[in-house]
Amino acid sequence: MQLLDGKALSAKIEANVANEVKNLKNKTGLVPGLAVVLVGQDPASAAYVNMKKKACDRVGFYSVTHEMPEDISQEAIENTIKMMNNNPNIDGILIQLPLPSQIDTTKILELVDPSKDVDGFHPYNVGRLATGLDGFVPCTPLGVMELLKEYDIDVKGKNCVVVGASNIVGKPMAALLLNANATVEICHIFTDNLKKHTLDADMIFVGAGVINLIKEDMVKEGVIIVDIGINRADNGKLVGDVDFDRVSKKCSYITPVPGGVGPMTISMLLSNTLKATKAHADERD
Repeated sequence: MQLLDGKALSAKIEANVANEVKNLKNKTGLVPGLAVVLVGQDPASAAYVNMKKKACDRVGFYSVTHEMPEDISQEAIENTIKMMNNNPNIDGILIQLPLPSQIDTTKILELVDPSKDVDGFHPYNVGRLATGLDGFVPCTPLGVMELLKEYDIDVKGKNCVVVGASNIVGKPMAALLLNANATVEICHIFTDNLKKHTLDADMIFVGAGVINLIKEDMVKEGVIIVDIGINRADNGKLVGDVDFDRVSKKCSYITPVPGGVGPMTISMLLSNTLKATKAHADERD
């Protein structure tokens, strides 16, 4: 069994991004800019945003966080997004999800300029991913594909089971695998007999948010598992969706939690923002 080390790869990607930022600044004077909208006081969201800000600082990005109260109006968020769409110093806009119940999340995501949609949630970018065209891809599944590439794991022709069908992870993960010529099956909360589907899988990608969802008797010998779940156990420890201690014994490769997919998500955000900056620089020439 070999661990897929996202922490090491993300550090490598971060160093490459920092180097490119330096070159870009020297040649054009441009500095990539990332703006984040954070609504309310959710501790997990605040922690994620803080991690993203620190990563921006490390690679030399300009970053700004628009912190808004829980009871913010739809109009106020929309006005902030319009302002960021028109700001030439902002290359990437990130809306930290989830948003409060009074906010129409779909409308907010659709308002972001697709060329600044570094999270890949705008329908324009979702459509481009689904049809195999270049665009912005959600950071977590994109990070998974980079991690597989780093370890020379080819998904072509493999039976891949994606557990979880969210717009943020499951659906784009399935689309990326399909674009890479894998045979893809998506399982979700209404799937009957999950074990029947996972037992035949060459590779399992799980992001359901359920501790120990994938157990030892649900996987075959030599399986490759990417655990995208992140949960806090009763003892306070961070764990994934896979019963790691038992399942890992049967795996050829597996991601640890923490230290697997998590760090890759942030490095892909940096990578997407740099991509947006370069595109905007070409438009300005």
